[in-house]
Amino acid sequence: MTNCLSRRSLIGAASAGAALALGGAPALAESRPWRALFGPDPGIAWLTYNENPYGPSPRAIQAMAAAASKGCYYADDASERLRAMVAKRFGLTPGHAVIGNGSTEVLGAAALEWSRSGPIVCPELFFDEPLQVAARHGGRLLRVPLRPDMNIDLDAMAAAAATNKASMVYLCNPNNPTAMLVDPQALRALSSKLPKETVLLVDEAYNELTDQPGSNSMIDLVKAGGNVIVSRTFSKIYGLAGLRIGYALSTPANAERIQGNIMTVDLGSAALAAAIASLNDEAFMAFSKNRILEGRGLILDAARKAGLDVLPSQANFVFVRVPDANAVKARMADRGIIIRGAYGKWKQWSRVSTGKIEDVRRYAAALPAAVRT
Repeated sequence: MTNCLSRRSLIGAASAGAALALGGAPALAESRPWRALFGPDPGIAWLTYNENPYGPSPRAIQAMAAAASKGCYYADDASERLRAMVAKRFGLTPGHAVIGNGSTEVLGAAALEWSRSGPIVCPELFFDEPLQVAARHGGRLLRVPLRPDMNIDLDAMAAAAATNKASMVYLCNPNNPTAMLVDPQALRALSSKLPKETVLLVDEAYNELTDQPGSNSMIDLVKAGGNVIVSRTFSKIYGLAGLRIGYALSTPANAERIQGNIMTVDLGSAALAAAIASLNDEAFMAFSKNRILEGRGLILDAARKAGLDVLPSQANFVFVRVPDANAVKARMADRGIIIRGAYGKWKQWSRVSTGKIEDVRRYAAALPAAVRT
């Protein structure tokens, strides 16, 4: 692939020295089974973290290489440039945007801020790591059970918000780990039902991978001045997970509140350079999405052929119902295929990320034997 060739040309000359400085490739492999410091070991099918292995884009790699030579300087001007670019992309002003060290930082900052004025209503099963900082500082999380079909129960969330005078309703769309998309019109209706002091936060980390990203997003509510926060990340479709950069969009007043809880003083030069180069790279986004959808289709087909139930996915991972998720994880690992195990009480649900096409094919071939009881 073009981006792989570009990556080799940029880092090939330094690889030998870097390996020695870090203890050598064998030492890296021994210290972390299945995974070296900067990606999986050769021969490992890495289908566990919802990453996009086809990134960074050639443009991003070139930009990072140029920025590295000026790594002695703080990059605050670049932060402002990216903030302005993000705002312009969505028809907003820079005052509507907050840039953070991954979307996790802006999500955690928002949760910490709003948790001071009331509980946060959230689904029982979702990517809840950003809320943990609020919980550790005394924030109260009210978890609402999923519907029997594993979708988020918006009516129950609205009722919980009203009954408990919630400061925030927080969800991911599409949800992680289920990969299911909440109907955007139902989500807009939820926003209109919430008390005016309750903010709706929607983590849209996987939005660009949905069938209709524009209509599935709640950014239109932000543009209309609603009490809504939308977060996005460069980790998924842009393939910049390891560079840790994301953003939130909301009213200027809400953005200021989020910014007040951001811990990062200056983002890294390489991350900013990559994000600036990637944001409007429509060709790479299309390439990534095509590869991800191809992998997603392979996983869905393999699960169905194996006689397994699978949830409809609008992300770069699939939630597959298996006899025992942890057992399947272990059997796959024996074959050099790394996937997620069970999530809490959901012992029969296995999350599989798309990864490289050849790795997804390995998973598909191994699945019938891995689920055999």
